[in-house]
Amino acid sequence: MSSLEEPLGFDKLPSMSTIDRIQRFSAGACRPRGDDRGMGNCWIEGRSCSTSNSCNEDYEEYTGEAFPWRRHVRDVSEGEAFHRRASSLSKNRMKFGHVSDSRYLSDHQYSSKCSDRDIRDITNKFLKGMPRFVKIVEVGPRDGLQNEKNIVPTSVKIELIRRLVSSGLPVVEATSFVSPKWVPQLADAKDVMKAVCDMEDARLPVLTPNLKGFEAAIAAGAKEVAVFASASESFSKSNINCSIEESLVRYRAVCNAAKELSVPVRGYVSCVVGCPVEGAIPPSKVAYVAKELYNTGCFEISLGDTIGVGTPGTVVPMLEAVMAVVPVEKLAVHFHDTYGQSLPNILVSLQMGIITVDSSVAGLGGCPYAKGASGNVATEDVVFMLNGLGIKTNVDLAKLRSAGDFISEHLGRQSGSKTAIALSRVTADASKI
Repeated sequence: MSSLEEPLGFDKLPSMSTIDRIQRFSAGACRPRGDDRGMGNCWIEGRSCSTSNSCNEDYEEYTGEAFPWRRHVRDVSEGEAFHRRASSLSKNRMKFGHVSDSRYLSDHQYSSKCSDRDIRDITNKFLKGMPRFVKIVEVGPRDGLQNEKNIVPTSVKIELIRRLVSSGLPVVEATSFVSPKWVPQLADAKDVMKAVCDMEDARLPVLTPNLKGFEAAIAAGAKEVAVFASASESFSKSNINCSIEESLVRYRAVCNAAKELSVPVRGYVSCVVGCPVEGAIPPSKVAYVAKELYNTGCFEISLGDTIGVGTPGTVVPMLEAVMAVVPVEKLAVHFHDTYGQSLPNILVSLQMGIITVDSSVAGLGGCPYAKGASGNVATEDVVFMLNGLGIKTNVDLAKLRSAGDFISEHLGRQSGSKTAIALSRVTADASKI
């Protein structure tokens, strides 16, 4: 099985130490202890941990960790378990006036004391530390369209940007000033930028691979730019035809020129979890490149899982390494959804303090230099999840869907957003009533 067919797992990480911060439990093995974790008596009876899945040694170590779930061994005799069940059954009879089937209670015991307050406590523990607001950086017009084989008309790109801005997105990456030889789809960067540069409701950064690209972008009216480096030496050479160190020298020149004109520069780091050539990327390499870009003058560093092989188990140690050298408020995450792990990865990133997320309308995207990389996580899916968490984005989901439908229709295919597809079905079903 090739590296692209197999998502990176724990066994491929350089170190296991940091992954232990995510605690795992199951009803068949271990459970969180309710009296310590705000869960009250609302829990599902679990079985004792087996020797192959023992976790009592972890109990005291993670008492104060940021991730609240912790595991411990339930070592009770069958007599004690029976006594607890009988006691609970008696309480159920007193509260509800009936007795449940004892055959059911022998294997599945649910406490009747689970109140609304208990549920709120559980929710508060799980969502503790979540941001109240998340900034979404829309990358569809650039990262989303760059890999399309059929050239998208300039007028369509401009209209897409206009619709995205009108949905309330605060940042929309408009295009890229790269050589048309390498990315023909974005050969109209100058025309696109001139048409949208006067929009005032959102920031419209553009990608600039070198000083020449930066100068062309500024001449076209760009007020913000971005540079991109890689944590993989092989990918850096295939993507931008230079080593990591050579790319950092280029970007120092771009940042110095931008500083003179008071133009903000955003930095991207690609292949932060895995590379199509090198496989797993050590978190220390990601941290090094991110720190260099930050010290060069980038106001924000976006960490990109270019081929979408990351899972929460590999994203956490990567973020920990980067957060040790770059302030967390200066970081963003950028996930591709190759293995369907983008939303879980975003969720765990938010739990670790990330407040900026890159995404692409309708799940557009891919990378011309990363074989097997699918589209970015869909902006509609991210907004829907954040809405469900009570986290504000100031994005109108209906208008965002409209923008996604617009570009999907032009491309002649269904939206890559599960949220957009589901909401479209709901709307269609409602129209039949």
